[in-house]
Amino acid sequence: MSKELSYLEAIREALAEEMRRDPKVFVLGEDVGPYGGAFGATQGLHEEFGDMRVLDTPISESAIVGISIGAALRGYRPVAEMQFADFISCGFDQIVNQAATLRYRYGGRASVPIVVRAPSGGNVGGGLYHSQNPEAWFIHRPGLKVVAPSTAYDAKGLLKAAIRDDNPVVYFEHKYLYRRAKGPVPAGDEVVPLGVAATRREGDDVTLVTYGAMVTPSLEAADRLSKEGVEVEVIDLRTLLPFDKEAIFRSLEKTSRVLIVHEDVKTLGIGAELSAVIMEERFDRLDAPVMRVTSPDTHPPFSHVLEAFNLPNTDKITDALRRLAAY
Repeated sequence: MSKELSYLEAIREALAEEMRRDPKVFVLGEDVGPYGGAFGATQGLHEEFGDMRVLDTPISESAIVGISIGAALRGYRPVAEMQFADFISCGFDQIVNQAATLRYRYGGRASVPIVVRAPSGGNVGGGLYHSQNPEAWFIHRPGLKVVAPSTAYDAKGLLKAAIRDDNPVVYFEHKYLYRRAKGPVPAGDEVVPLGVAATRREGDDVTLVTYGAMVTPSLEAADRLSKEGVEVEVIDLRTLLPFDKEAIFRSLEKTSRVLIVHEDVKTLGIGAELSAVIMEERFDRLDAPVMRVTSPDTHPPFSHVLEAFNLPNTDKITDALRRLAAY
């Protein structure tokens, strides 16, 4: 049994269900209490669970993550909201030098089951400080898991999996998808496992690897190519660390061509790592260079026109697929 939910509603439902299931789960962040969060992700939680499990905090990302780490070491499962992913940098030390390393430092005797929710991404006119895609900062760090759902179904299922995981998880939720991505979401306790990609479209000619808000334009571009006789297989990573290498390799065995699409900037984005892994381990299966469609190496502009010019879109992905298929 399922019901139609938006991406944002799915996140809210996952939080509520996990808080009911486990009294050790609590949420904290700026304005997450009676106000219900900057985007409404925590609406209704304060009324149901009260001050002790829905904590409004000062504007200090370092403190929010630091409190979460301390609580996790005492047996709790905090879900910390960064009001915007851009400001996760203020809590960077706590995430990468503390949360990511504690299990290793204690020889496996300690765990840090925290989830850091990070509303990320552009195409919403947010400008310089409210449109970034900082996921590559965290996929570089051992000890973390990094998640980026593209659908309402996955937004709920992956968040539930993240909350139950004994490792720190950085959960990137794309702001553009909050009220635009809608779909059937199971009413029951459906958990989407971390580290497993989803094949959104089958194809034999080109493999397209993407995630988050780029899944929709990638599928649109694949449909255009289909009318030209080129069948594109679209893989949604869902989890960026650890990413599902085997799913990519299985598709590559069929297609021999790979295009990677992400909204983050090109230099040292996850596309660079995926390209390197493919060429190191499956070079003999390639009939063309691995290609990337990304944002340029620049800051998110305030201008809507410039933002649209910078962002990957269906036209840019379609052009890249044509070049790759013809190589």
